[in-house]
Amino acid sequence: MCGIIGIIGNSGQNNVAARVAEGLKRLEYRGYDSAGIATLVNGHIDRRRAEGKLVNLIERLEEEPLAGDVGIGHTRWATHGIPNEVNAHPHATTSVALVHNGIIENYKELKAELLDRGANFASETDTEVLVHLISQYLNDGMDPVTAAHTTLQRLEGAFALAMIFSGEHNLMVGARRGSPLVVGFGEEEMFLGSDAIALAPWTNRICYLDEGDWVVMRRDSAEIHDAGGAVVQREIKLTAASLGDISKGNYRHFMLKEIYEQPTVIGDTIHSFFNPEERSIRLPDLPFDFAEVPKLSIIACGTSSYAAMVSKYWIESMARIPVEIDVASEFRYRDAPLPEGGVAIFLSQSGETMDTLEALRLCKQQGQHILSIVNVPDSSIARESDVVLQTLAGPEIGVASTKAFTTQLVVLACLAITAAKQCGKLDAQTEAVLGQAITEVPSRAVEVLHHDEHIQSLAQEIFKARDALYLGRGTSYPIAMEGALKLKEISYIHAEGYPAGEMKHGPIALIDEQVPVIVVAPKDHWFEKVASNMQEVAARGGKVVLISDSDGIDHVGEDAWATVRLPIVHPFVAPILYSIPVQLLAYHIAVLKGTDVDQPRNLAKSVTVE
Repeated sequence: MCGIIGIIGNSGQNNVAARVAEGLKRLEYRGYDSAGIATLVNGHIDRRRAEGKLVNLIERLEEEPLAGDVGIGHTRWATHGIPNEVNAHPHATTSVALVHNGIIENYKELKAELLDRGANFASETDTEVLVHLISQYLNDGMDPVTAAHTTLQRLEGAFALAMIFSGEHNLMVGARRGSPLVVGFGEEEMFLGSDAIALAPWTNRICYLDEGDWVVMRRDSAEIHDAGGAVVQREIKLTAASLGDISKGNYRHFMLKEIYEQPTVIGDTIHSFFNPEERSIRLPDLPFDFAEVPKLSIIACGTSSYAAMVSKYWIESMARIPVEIDVASEFRYRDAPLPEGGVAIFLSQSGETMDTLEALRLCKQQGQHILSIVNVPDSSIARESDVVLQTLAGPEIGVASTKAFTTQLVVLACLAITAAKQCGKLDAQTEAVLGQAITEVPSRAVEVLHHDEHIQSLAQEIFKARDALYLGRGTSYPIAMEGALKLKEISYIHAEGYPAGEMKHGPIALIDEQVPVIVVAPKDHWFEKVASNMQEVAARGGKVVLISDSDGIDHVGEDAWATVRLPIVHPFVAPILYSIPVQLLAYHIAVLKGTDVDQPRNLAKSVTVE
């Protein structure tokens, strides 16, 4: 994920760039393909940008100092557009400069409109659309705040923004939708950041913007507006001294914070592989051609293994390549035959999971191509792989994985599309449809999070259960298993995930009015079968919670004890979104049980022993 910081410094100071750079150092974990700073110097916008890590920007600033008392900065992981100085943020015209974290879904339509009005684009990013759109409104006679608000009203997607305007040394505008943004209050100066940790050197008085908020900051004030434009009040907090307390923000636990970060990190991960101009997936060069691969072996542990299971459905149905899923600790000892030219794919959040690493080494010894999907690019698994596809989840503190899981699904979806293309099984039109479905996931994830209060109320009725069943078919079956794992991990309630069709072969014996049964069932081509299984549960007194879309709930929702209504999406991306409600349900039940949500007993974040 990208890092954002903005500072309106004390009047008369002229060294804001140094402070912005210091804040960027604290956010460097969010991105390190490029970085940049823009300031106001005598009313004019000036910028310094550099490709690569932040140190390159620091060296540039030493050679070409940047004055000014108002500034914004950005540290970037390349998403939309290759990592170079032209694509680096801040993007600017002579009128406005801004930094951006997230996705502008309707970027292409806006760009076409702006091109018709004579705008000239220099970069490959969606962000540049925003500076040209704001500039057009300024040229039409709007004041900066009105131009910013008018632009925000036209945007679709998930984003965080910070912007400054030429001639306005006492103004900064920020906005958030799906991506976090925090306001910091100083002495005759104000701060804006994507994480409070970036502001810690200068203030401990912070305010977290709510979903849809936008803020007009001046040196001595912050006027916050909600999505409708009304002025609202948000709580100003004194942050604790510890990094942990700062990083949790308004959230009670890291796990909940990380659940709510998913629209942002899913978007970041999507755009690291998606070309919006061509509506196509673009992976790094691979040392193999999927059309020549006899078999894929996908190997992982825990939650990552369920992401692998979802990808088996995707890859086999779309690319027609045989896929074998293995738990790493079992794979190493069963002496599996590995064909010449085979590809072994390894999933790990930390990149240090010992069983997975040892399985990788075994596959390497047997001549397999090695591809890893990890969240830590300098990890052991990444270093020992032929190809690394990074999940841009950012640091995940909670032991129970949430955002790392959904970003793994995003990468695997992109991999499945690439495999299908190379095998000649996917035409450009279908790829465009799937690509569009993927780009909509961040904003749909925001919609899913709006059900949090409803899911919390369901948890009040479920948390006393001793057992729970999760059912699903097709790609929803691994999500059912993941939901059961989450519940077990953090609430200590016994839970099992089953393929819905297998219920009658054993688990149905457990069902009575004391056993909640969570059914994961988007209205896809498996739905009618799942509906029949759900009715079998209801007939035996089971307490059915149906997680489906409007079509599914309208069809069979009356047979359920409770429902969670999710947005209608393409079935291909449904597993990503349906992961979120099972995470929230497990979280709220664990809170009611009084367990240590972030550090459940007997578990560790990274398992570096066998």
